[in-house]
Amino acid sequence: MNNIEISKELLTFIDSSKSMFHTVDTMKKYFDKAGYTFLPENAKWEIKKGGNYYTTRNNSSILAFQVGEELSDYHFQITAAHSDSPTYKVKAVPEMDAPGEHLKLNVEGYGGMIDSTWFDRPLSLAGRVLVRENGNIVNKLFYIDKDILMIPNVAIHLNREINNGYAYNKQVDLLPLFSSGELKKGDFDKMIAEELGVKVEDIVAKDLFLVNRQRQCIWGYKDEFVSTPKLDDLQCAFTSMKAFLDAKNPKAINVCAVFDNEEVGSNTKQGAMSTFMKDALKRINASLGFGTDEYHQAVAKSFLVSCDNAHAVHPNHPELYDPTNRTFMNKGIVIKEAANQKYTTDAFSRAVFLEICKKVDVPTQYFANRSDKVGGSTLGNLSNIQVSLHALDIGVAQLGMHSSFETCGIKDTGYMVTALKEFFSTNIKIDCADGVIFE
Repeated sequence: MNNIEISKELLTFIDSSKSMFHTVDTMKKYFDKAGYTFLPENAKWEIKKGGNYYTTRNNSSILAFQVGEELSDYHFQITAAHSDSPTYKVKAVPEMDAPGEHLKLNVEGYGGMIDSTWFDRPLSLAGRVLVRENGNIVNKLFYIDKDILMIPNVAIHLNREINNGYAYNKQVDLLPLFSSGELKKGDFDKMIAEELGVKVEDIVAKDLFLVNRQRQCIWGYKDEFVSTPKLDDLQCAFTSMKAFLDAKNPKAINVCAVFDNEEVGSNTKQGAMSTFMKDALKRINASLGFGTDEYHQAVAKSFLVSCDNAHAVHPNHPELYDPTNRTFMNKGIVIKEAANQKYTTDAFSRAVFLEICKKVDVPTQYFANRSDKVGGSTLGNLSNIQVSLHALDIGVAQLGMHSSFETCGIKDTGYMVTALKEFFSTNIKIDCADGVIFE
């Protein structure tokens, strides 16, 4: 696999995924191009063996699946990633006066972002807007392809503590500048209406988020690095989708799921803790003519790969990482483990995935938090609340996680696509927790 080419496609994918709604819209285009059939949740599902389908929830989560043709002993082989990234959400009443004729926007944090990385760079807005149209309300994607906002730093002459661990106040320091006099209160909605080609009075509601418009890049004298906004977790959304589309397993049902709201806990109607995946798997099962007991048998034989990026060792701060379970960019897929089960990996699931990677010569490495540090959580253990099955957590090693501009290695996107394609292509026959047969 050509590392430059796949990384350029990754960057194009991320660039088109300005918000969680845009991520799902971008993925829908991939699935539509590949001939997949869209199944709305509010319609009857008619599924056939050998068919390819996808469904969505809230236009911000998506689940695609391939139905095998030989399902006498079927199960599900699933990947899960997420469509959202840390940013700032515009509040319902956004415009705020500031000294002079300045106008700024009232925003709040979405997820655990690194605040300092959002200063002094060109920003825009993306999300969805609900508008009245012919007596109805319709959803419209929204993005302004222009630098329209900036969060300015205070000069060091006026804040001498800025380099000594300054604590940012999101209600004070992180409000973006919108105008210095040319725009007045009320012009925010006028701008949205103009961009959408609708009347101001027809705007009903909106979910809008700040977007970092800093230029993506492949960099390094030997092209070793890839930097972009939203690497976590759109890199995993992209690689799992690419692998899924390139694979085929006639004896199983392959599933590629991408959930919203991981960055704020996943406990929403479209998050990993929701019934979205469980509902979809049950409907697939029923539409194929299988009963409740057959569904539970299938789930017991199934396997989930939870895909969310991992922390690469920071070259300036190696002391922050575990002495032996530490990971590096360009060194392979990261298998994440935690005794507290915030990661789902155990010896059984690790063994399964190691065999998959071995078959296609993809290197692997291990991540665990230092024993005196509390790490984050991700998708696998949360989705397992609704659909309990064998699972492990993997990711790509990256620097600057939750920065507005993140960095990974040039080789690792290709490693993920290769390994996950093999996962989807291999029929994994699980015998409870006693053994596995690979076909």
